[in-house]
Amino acid sequence: MTLPLRGVYAVTPTRRRRFLWAAWWTAEPAREPFRPPDASQGGARTVEEARAQAERAAGRPLVEIEPAWATAWTRVLRGEPPWPKPRARREAPPPPPGPSSRAPSRPASARGVSPFAVLGLVEAASADEIRQAFRRLALVTHPDRGGDAREFMRVKWAHDEAMARLARPRRR
Repeated sequence: MTLPLRGVYAVTPTRRRRFLWAAWWTAEPAREPFRPPDASQGGARTVEEARAQAERAAGRPLVEIEPAWATAWTRVLRGEPPWPKPRARREAPPPPPGPSSRAPSRPASARGVSPFAVLGLVEAASADEIRQAFRRLALVTHPDRGGDAREFMRVKWAHDEAMARLARPRRR
């Protein structure tokens, strides 16, 4: 005896602060090979609205599953693989011998890079130019606006470091 198939749906936020839903009711979603949803749509203003739209499309109540399934479907729609390949983890080198156990003052991604280069400025940029470049980049990289948190931290470090360099007197 086989159990009746339960319909499922997943909801994920979009870059435009709306919600995309994806629903499977003829068969369960499959990871390998990725099984596309029976129906999907974006533009819902709330999660509840997305659930109602999915249930309307399926014609029956659905059970919510992890948002990763809807995110995988958005990646497929963009022409990417549904599941990103795991990054190879690099091990950190051992700390140098000596009494200094102080953590580095800048993120690992920014070591050896000028803060002005990260902001796209020349070394002689003014405070206003630094602020404008930071605001421009923050709109693109901030996680609340769909950007990457690590990249935003790098931009924030570059802004802080560039402003600190302006405040320091130059040595001759």
